[in-house]
Amino acid sequence: MAAAGLAALPVTSAGAADLPIAPEPVDYVQVCDAFGNGFFYLPGTETCLKVGGRIRAEVSAQQFGDSPNFWDEDSDISVRYRTRGYARFDARTHTEYGILRNYLSVVFQNQTGTAADTTTIEFGFIQFGGLTAGRAQSVWDFWTGYAFGVFFTDYTDIKQNLFSYTQSFGNGFSATLSVEDGTRRRTNIARLNAAGTTLIAANAYGGHRVPDFVAALRVDQGWGSAQVMGALHQVAYDRSTYQGTADSELGFALGAGVSVNAPFLTAGAVFLAEAIYTDGASRYGIDSWNGQITDAVVTGNSLETTTTWNLAAGYRQPIFGDWEIALEGGYHQADAALRAYDFAQWGGNAALTWQPVAGFLMGGEIGYQTRNFTRASGLSDGDFWVATFRVQRTF
Repeated sequence: MAAAGLAALPVTSAGAADLPIAPEPVDYVQVCDAFGNGFFYLPGTETCLKVGGRIRAEVSAQQFGDSPNFWDEDSDISVRYRTRGYARFDARTHTEYGILRNYLSVVFQNQTGTAADTTTIEFGFIQFGGLTAGRAQSVWDFWTGYAFGVFFTDYTDIKQNLFSYTQSFGNGFSATLSVEDGTRRRTNIARLNAAGTTLIAANAYGGHRVPDFVAALRVDQGWGSAQVMGALHQVAYDRSTYQGTADSELGFALGAGVSVNAPFLTAGAVFLAEAIYTDGASRYGIDSWNGQITDAVVTGNSLETTTTWNLAAGYRQPIFGDWEIALEGGYHQADAALRAYDFAQWGGNAALTWQPVAGFLMGGEIGYQTRNFTRASGLSDGDFWVATFRVQRTF
């Protein structure tokens, strides 16, 4: 009976819902070695991504020396603490037209005397073949310094919005043409009365209509690198606000620089020299001019552009294995239409850093600058110092 009952039971097959579900294949992160260390493939794509960042902490004894400075008033912030955090993303894809690249670097900053933290896009650009579009380093900037350069710089280090195209010719030679935001290179247009004795406006610049045009020829080889560059910059006078019939002028800048590896001195040593002349484009010379600097001076109905000469040099070398020294300095002279806006400044920075672990360094820097004004300016000459200690980790 039992056997017959069992035989009478219906025979069914297991349904799909009763079977174990096979796991989906896992897309494990794969190393992408096509673009160097740190890149990995985004799962399911041919795009390689590198994620990195930096933390920088520093304390500075701000500009001290001859008055006026950061120490001559009780309200001054004489000692400044500053912390910066950098988040960096680099995505690259091989295409039939070349490499397609997106790069983003965001800076978060907190410092003494600032009520709220700040967030800045340091870089944010797209590259496709020879095209670069977005916020990037100005094509003009051959050298951006060896030392920390917190206060006194003898070069320009301008990140700005631009569209540029680079053509490579092989053997390290290339040419770049760039159309850049002209407002980032402005200093001042001083507007005086008809007699040239009373300042009406320190900055009589108008709106932005014509961008800056920058061109550079560059070579990078085993011995080092060199660049010659030129720029056109519109000095746009605001006639509607400050009156007069002075027309805007087209300023320009010419420069050349060379960086030479010096292993005959010590392994890793580098020497650099740069010379720049500007006419109506003073901020192509350096980006830390004294506030007396102008791009032009308006007297009556005449707009006269300011010329500048800029010479700079730097030297950097490792010492004692994990230590490095950096020295840099320069001389800068501004010649304006009125002697009240003529002056010269020179100085430099010296830094000593220690890097016991790759990506981590700490060190100090001292900077010096002297300013010599004409008697017509009514300003006193001065010697100024600044000292900084920094700890930094890059990953």
